[in-house]
Amino acid sequence: MTIKSLKCLLVAAFSAGLVLLAPSVKAQHEPEHVKIEESEEKINPKEIIFEHIKDAHEWHIVGSLSVPLPVILYTDKGFEVFSGGNFHHGHEKFQGNYLYGIEEGKIKVFGADGKIDEEASAKIWDFSITKNVASLLLSVTVLLLIFLSLGSYYKKKGVNGPRGLAGFVEPVIMTIKDDVAKPILGDRAPKYLPFLLTVFFFILINNLMGLIPFFPGGANVSGNIAFTCTLAVFTFLLVNLNGNGNYWKHIFWMPGVPVPMKIFLAPIEFIGVFTKPISLMVRLFANITAGHVLILGIVCLIFVLKSIAVATVVVPFTLALSMIELLVAFIQAFIFTLLSTVYISMATEEHHGDHH
Repeated sequence: MTIKSLKCLLVAAFSAGLVLLAPSVKAQHEPEHVKIEESEEKINPKEIIFEHIKDAHEWHIVGSLSVPLPVILYTDKGFEVFSGGNFHHGHEKFQGNYLYGIEEGKIKVFGADGKIDEEASAKIWDFSITKNVASLLLSVTVLLLIFLSLGSYYKKKGVNGPRGLAGFVEPVIMTIKDDVAKPILGDRAPKYLPFLLTVFFFILINNLMGLIPFFPGGANVSGNIAFTCTLAVFTFLLVNLNGNGNYWKHIFWMPGVPVPMKIFLAPIEFIGVFTKPISLMVRLFANITAGHVLILGIVCLIFVLKSIAVATVVVPFTLALSMIELLVAFIQAFIFTLLSTVYISMATEEHHGDHH
């Protein structure tokens, strides 16, 4: 449950209290139907859920406290930098070189009539430090601190009997090395192991940061399609730039296959070059996003039904789902690493003769 969700819960509880008190309290200066309308303020679950998973130009801390992030834009009038707080949670516009506002999560230029100027908006290059970007920078910092400190630890203590953080991280590293990289890549494992370990821990840290209920900002980095797309592109480049002649031969002109079948299968195999990274991208994005949406959707039942009885069922169920999400955070990082290893192996495997 996020801080914003808790805030909504308090609003719902207060509204429910007004409903309970309404029959016993007589309005002296207002019509009774006005009281009823005010107490029936509805919670919008869709708004709560998407507010959590979408990006923003502020770093939410607690309650109404938030840290505005820098907005960096480049237009035909040059660079422009201002505070994201000027948008007031996306509800207001800011007058700079243009009149800027947020529409569907993106910064747009508005005209004097209040309508979006599509031509001017298309010229905006947005380099802003958004919530996801800030969280991404933080996760990179955490990753560097962990492994630089581990490197210093091993230089001083050696590799015998790791303790503390080293005792937790080393078994994970050895699992990726001995159970994934070596069995699949063989002698090629040392060359690609740094990439595989970086991808695994980078995804894992961002997955875990997105699960911490009261983590400042509540960023959903792994549930951002741009993040998973970038990781998939790195795998795509690594696979195809290191692909040997045997790999490309089996795509465009498979040996041992009749010529008509070669002509038929070559386009399919070529499409497969692109569908592999797409599957990596979508799998990670969909699983992480679906988990967040499911948990928030169930929590919103408390707001919608305004029932303590529902809360006694929803809260334990949400905790159970959170434990499953914790497991999914590890599984998805492992699967992305495992499939990347398989794709690298397919592209770099040496020719051992064709047996069809």
